[in-house]
Amino acid sequence: MEYHNPVLLKETVDGLNINPDGVYVDVTFGGGGHSKEILSRLSSKGRLYAFDQDEDALKNAIDDPRFTLIHENFRYIKRFLRFYGVKEVDGILGDFGVSSHQFDEAGRGFSIRFDADLDMRMSKKITTSAYDVVNDYTEEELRRMFSVYGELTNAKAIAAQIVASREEKVNTIADLKEVVDKFLPKHAEHKVLAKIFQAIRIEVNEELLVIEEFLLQTPEIVKKGGRLSLISYHSLEDRLVKRFIRSGMFEGEPEKDFYGNITVPFKKKGKLIVPSAAEIKVNNRARSAKLRIAERIEN
Repeated sequence: MEYHNPVLLKETVDGLNINPDGVYVDVTFGGGGHSKEILSRLSSKGRLYAFDQDEDALKNAIDDPRFTLIHENFRYIKRFLRFYGVKEVDGILGDFGVSSHQFDEAGRGFSIRFDADLDMRMSKKITTSAYDVVNDYTEEELRRMFSVYGELTNAKAIAAQIVASREEKVNTIADLKEVVDKFLPKHAEHKVLAKIFQAIRIEVNEELLVIEEFLLQTPEIVKKGGRLSLISYHSLEDRLVKRFIRSGMFEGEPEKDFYGNITVPFKKKGKLIVPSAAEIKVNNRARSAKLRIAERIEN
């Protein structure tokens, strides 16, 4: 089984507008599919740095003198690039969300298809697991999580049910399914369960906060004329990327100068790109992918 089937492979790397002698970063290395494509377009002078916090991804490291794999969360991108003496790069690629490998490894606890301990951590360094969230969070914390990260209209009732069921610990995926069973309509059981799991997973891994922290560092890292090429898989991720490209921030409206002009670090390049029907047929997990490309403005 392939570790991770890269989504929008050509389109995402094309979006970087590769300079063969340039320096690039793949912040979501995974199985290395996007990284290998970038390397295939670099000269002997080019360099690629990749980030992945998942210990399992380390075995996919590419043996190439132009390549460096950094075993860290990409929220620390600036710090670790500086450690390697890199102040500016020509482009950054990001393929957010969960890898195919993480979904397919039953023991990781990411998928509703298997029974396993409640975990969902993308790295063993993360101290809070899905077990901790389900068993220790207050009803209000759970309600907020399911409402914001799962976009569930009955978040309050689900949170109350989980807290009420804590006479015995909720240890496994099967336990959690049993607790929330009455909220799973027969015609949309998997859809609702996927939203519940998504909310817990985002909370455990601080996924949206990580993306925000990462994006806010990119204006300092990407050279003028350099590119961002970013794939999101659900509306929460995509909204952050879209707003950041449009206004350089996530909430509110950017400041305007005397003439009404907005000063933003990036400008969007082209339109939103989504996978073709042919790609979705081969890789069903590509169906919700959205690719946005932006270029650093030469202010």
